[in-house]
Amino acid sequence: MRRVVVTGVGALTPIGNNLQAYSEALQNGVSGANTITHFDASNFKTQFACEIKNFPADILDRREARRMDLYSQYAMIAAHEAIEKSGLDLEKIDLDRSGVIWASGIGGLRSLEKEIEDYSTGSGIPRYNPFMIPKMIPDLAAGLISMKYGFRGINYAPVSACASSSHALMNAFDYIRIGRNDIIISGGSEAAVTKAGIGGFNAMKALSTRNDDYKTASRPFDVDRDGFVLGEGAGAIILEELEHAKARGAHIFAELVGAGATADAHHMTAPHPEGLGAMNVMKMAIQDAGLSPEDIDYINVHGTSTPLGDKAEVIAIQKVFGEHAYNLNISSTKSMTGHLLGAAGAIEAIAGILSINNNFVPPTINHFTDDPDLDPKLNLTFNEAQERKIDVMLSNTFGFGGHNASVIFKRFEG
Repeated sequence: MRRVVVTGVGALTPIGNNLQAYSEALQNGVSGANTITHFDASNFKTQFACEIKNFPADILDRREARRMDLYSQYAMIAAHEAIEKSGLDLEKIDLDRSGVIWASGIGGLRSLEKEIEDYSTGSGIPRYNPFMIPKMIPDLAAGLISMKYGFRGINYAPVSACASSSHALMNAFDYIRIGRNDIIISGGSEAAVTKAGIGGFNAMKALSTRNDDYKTASRPFDVDRDGFVLGEGAGAIILEELEHAKARGAHIFAELVGAGATADAHHMTAPHPEGLGAMNVMKMAIQDAGLSPEDIDYINVHGTSTPLGDKAEVIAIQKVFGEHAYNLNISSTKSMTGHLLGAAGAIEAIAGILSINNNFVPPTINHFTDDPDLDPKLNLTFNEAQERKIDVMLSNTFGFGGHNASVIFKRFEG
């Protein structure tokens, strides 16, 4: 198997519109939650979300942007930064061996919603935008990125709800290490802060309804957690075969060393109560990396701030890591960014890459009261970032349908 390294990173998140801003916000424990501006949410049970602020639309060609849903626009901006950070000279690489695997859990929900609204309030004559379907489908961002940079290698979009972009990273990792591609732009984007997005998750009772205190609404592991906060944005990671990266003198941020994927086979939306799928996927990723549980320093958990999910994940961690669980730093950056659904895995993997490069553990903010069902000896990195040399980090993402994915990044050593 060939080794796979990270040579470029781009981030567009509710707490920072580029990699540097995202890193600083993670270190400072910034909440991205605010009242919803994308639409009038005054009649909804949840009236807040983690939206992108000061959207950097000037990066996009205006004519092209009009033909894209917002989730694709987010993808293009994050990919642009990742390409810049990578130092890739597109005239000197083999574009036939350069691909894109890009995920979105939902795709162009905003565009679909608008077209249906326009039709239902119009004359009844079907006048749909000719770009409705391309805007809506969740694979279009991958196609648009490939067109922008001329990447003619592997190109598709895995969809596994909130595990989607972790699966994208895993798939890209596999395609490079078995020799089918040399470079892959991977990650995910989501723009589901819409009437249907908020209303649908409200109907499931999945979202926090803490409208009077939205800044602290995302409370992973707190006894008073009442659901997740919806987020939006994108994360892009350039994965590259090690010798290819070294030959062009690329800066290497980290090495991707292992990945795993399992199913709970339990329930449409609830996790396995004993964390069975989560336990198995972490074991698989660690084995794939050729590591032992004791090698892991930090886990960026799925940690959505739901009563059942947080508990099940902690149970799984304790089963996998045993006594070493007490040596780990564990944190949920969703406490700051909200839950980016299909893009969550990408921005949380980036949080881990930043922790390796900058020797810090981002915090789980908004912790007020311990949950008596959770072991108080675990270091859940509450409220403040902690300085620590991180050599190996593991990132978990779990999706509706029982989809589980874990990826492991390691400090690069030549």
